[in-house]
Amino acid sequence: MVAIRRLVLDVLKPHDPAMVELARRVAAIDGVAGVNLSVVEIDREVENVKLTVEGDEIDYAGVRECIDEFGASIHSVDELACGELLVEAGETPQD
Repeated sequence: MVAIRRLVLDVLKPHDPAMVELARRVAAIDGVAGVNLSVVEIDREVENVKLTVEGDEIDYAGVRECIDEFGASIHSVDELACGELLVEAGETPQD
């Protein structure tokens, strides 16, 4: 099976636990080399965040399980990169 190297997720999470804890837990998953968590929108009870994960062989099921344990949910997979080389998305006329 070809390894997942980059995963970008749109995640809806409660305010607690804090983003720092979610980022640290995801970063501790096997195959994850780094995590970036950015706030997209905050509301009274929840935060919409963009979670970017990079590594040599990201365990998607492990990331999903970690997010679930935080009481959060994945809205969408916004970007996914697999293979030996990380390929950046090219520009299209829609951009």
